[in-house]
Amino acid sequence: MTASAGQHSSATATYDRIGIGYRAVRQPDPRLAAVIREALGGAREVVNVGAGAGSYEPTGMNVTAVDPSRVMLDQHPGQRKVLAGAERLPFADGVFDAAMAVMTVHHWPDPRRGLSELRRVSRRQVVFTWDPGHRPELWAIEEYFPEIRRLEQARVTPLSEVVEALGAHTVVPFAIPHDFTDGFQIAFWRRPECYLDPVIRRASSTFALLPDSVVEPAVARLRADLASGAWQRRHAELLSRDAMDYGYRLLIAG
Repeated sequence: MTASAGQHSSATATYDRIGIGYRAVRQPDPRLAAVIREALGGAREVVNVGAGAGSYEPTGMNVTAVDPSRVMLDQHPGQRKVLAGAERLPFADGVFDAAMAVMTVHHWPDPRRGLSELRRVSRRQVVFTWDPGHRPELWAIEEYFPEIRRLEQARVTPLSEVVEALGAHTVVPFAIPHDFTDGFQIAFWRRPECYLDPVIRRASSTFALLPDSVVEPAVARLRADLASGAWQRRHAELLSRDAMDYGYRLLIAG
């Protein structure tokens, strides 16, 4: 099942570029998967909006994957795949028991319209996202990549607005474990050496948006701080933590 996506958004173009090999770095974490599955309840028919390569889609449910990037959908293992954006879902009202959207709302050109579409086509909505205003922020942003903060402030909808637009009745905090397997930007908060790896950086849309002239000097500073032990001295307290709350939240509505 396919549908025209229309004109590609900048986010789609980004994922068309970074999507190749995406699944190798972005392995779904079973702890987050369990939280999402519980939130979906007894849903049978589920639409996954911004599905990408299919992370966090629960087994035992009939899942329709929706994504505006053909590169991402080509990596999706499912059979029910639709090329479309969140703002115009090609489905009838209330056709799904539940809609899920994982780490994708910040990529939508019109988040309010996309969230309205989730509510239109499903009876229950489960959205995993984060609060750009949460503190503390990741040390990598504060110390090495402050440009990421400006990017996120420009493109990420405040959590309170997502909650309001979705009509969420439940907001569940999710602290990121130190050994989180899904390699998005925040995952390596206790594994700083991972940010030196260009393969890992390429799997993060934020890093992909930064020019080499910004990334390469910052990576060089981080490499030097790791080699000298300066990073370890600054962040000794982090190294004793099992998980950190960086503002990631699971929203449930419907």
